[in-house]
Amino acid sequence: MKNLKYILYSVAAVSLLYSCTPAGGNYAGKEYMPDMAHSVGFESQSYANYSRNNWDSASVINRKFLSRPLNPAAGTIPRGYAGFSFASPGAYDSIMNILRGGNRLNATAVPVNGKVPYHYGDSEEERIRASKDIVGNPFPISEAGLAKGKELYDIYCGICHGEKGDGAGYLVRDANPAKGDLGGVYPAAPANFMLDTFYISTNGRFYHAIMYGKNVMGGYAEKLSYEERWQVIHYIRSLQATAKGLAYSASANTLNSSFAVPAAQVKKLATAPPPPPPPAPASGDGTKSKSGK
Repeated sequence: MKNLKYILYSVAAVSLLYSCTPAGGNYAGKEYMPDMAHSVGFESQSYANYSRNNWDSASVINRKFLSRPLNPAAGTIPRGYAGFSFASPGAYDSIMNILRGGNRLNATAVPVNGKVPYHYGDSEEERIRASKDIVGNPFPISEAGLAKGKELYDIYCGICHGEKGDGAGYLVRDANPAKGDLGGVYPAAPANFMLDTFYISTNGRFYHAIMYGKNVMGGYAEKLSYEERWQVIHYIRSLQATAKGLAYSASANTLNSSFAVPAAQVKKLATAPPPPPPPAPASGDGTKSKSGK
């Protein structure tokens, strides 16, 4: 009987020591309540299930679905901004200062990421709808904006649409070996912004093309931010105005006043006194009182 007791003690001690044996080789080891020590969460961009996840399969969402890249919810705006209604050039500078982290020493600059919600689809019907709905440019015409628009236009647009917006960019114009010009490598002719149809087109036509592209042209929504798209459109309008002998600058817009407001005019609007309230209706004008009499 005494020997049996020692045998039981020995078996218990060996079992205890074995249960505490560290993992190694093909032995994964033993843990008490492993889901408290190791997260059962999934790894991003990994299709493998957690090896020690012992929940039933019906209660676990498919790892492949959770790990793949997902689109954000409709209308989501990442850290950045969604545009604003200008009140004066000073207000514009103030907002840009806040977004770019210049208002405080420990402020974090907010990137202009171009993720402004755009509620128009990629179809011909939606392009026509955007052209009808989007008329004016939300940013005033400024010298700095036109300079930035020119820089971006030359990078992303001029190579096809031409430096003058006439559709004679490097990739499509005829070769001129005498000048070292080997153009003509792109067979499709891009849009010529100097045609009358583009002069009278609203800004929505240009913005929709930047967002989704048109024909063989791809979209530039991920290359140009919200503000940058509108500054490029400003610059295209300035090219049109120059070709017509008209003004499109921070001081005047004789191309089409409904397309954009010059910064100088914005300042006048912001400092102008509010209009007087409408006169009260004269007594005896036939209107009924609250009692209906």
